[in-house]
Amino acid sequence: MASIEATPAPLPPNIYDVNAADPKSQLIDRSAMATEDVAHIGELMAALGRLRTAEQQLSDASLKYMKLNQSDMRALHYLIVTANTETIATPGAIASHLKISTASTTKLLDRLENAGHITRAPHPSDRRALAISITAKTRQAAMDTVGRQQAKRFHAAARLSSAERDVVIRFLDDMTKEIALTDEAWAQPGANSG
Repeated sequence: MASIEATPAPLPPNIYDVNAADPKSQLIDRSAMATEDVAHIGELMAALGRLRTAEQQLSDASLKYMKLNQSDMRALHYLIVTANTETIATPGAIASHLKISTASTTKLLDRLENAGHITRAPHPSDRRALAISITAKTRQAAMDTVGRQQAKRFHAAARLSSAERDVVIRFLDDMTKEIALTDEAWAQPGANSG
């Protein structure tokens, strides 16, 4: 019986090469492009792939270290930012930020409170609401681990000139618009592949 590998096999070196992914130009017409431009774009896509891989590894390590899931970590990040900006976090604001139901938010907050990651207190100006805060211990643990590692991105951006940062911002925003699921029927709720 074959064993299942604990780590995934490495990706082929040309996994982001458009010629490997779309050899018949069914997705991208590149007939008017120079071969070296197509190859250079492949290098750029590979760099984005390496970034995504590094981000996923960081996320996986932080989830394992903090013993939390993705929604829990996103909620804690939100609570750190609200504390830093002196904004009162409420269950409704957390639900809106995470795009989850109020019932799911209640379960998430119960889980985080039971694990000692958050506290709930009466809202200072709204008797019907609660104020949610991250505990000092959890905040420090998050800052010392994933926060410190994520902050290193700043160094890469700081090494660019202002003009280079503008190019990167424009590129990333343009790529975001290109892949945004705005009117794609197949990505809408209730759509299926069948």
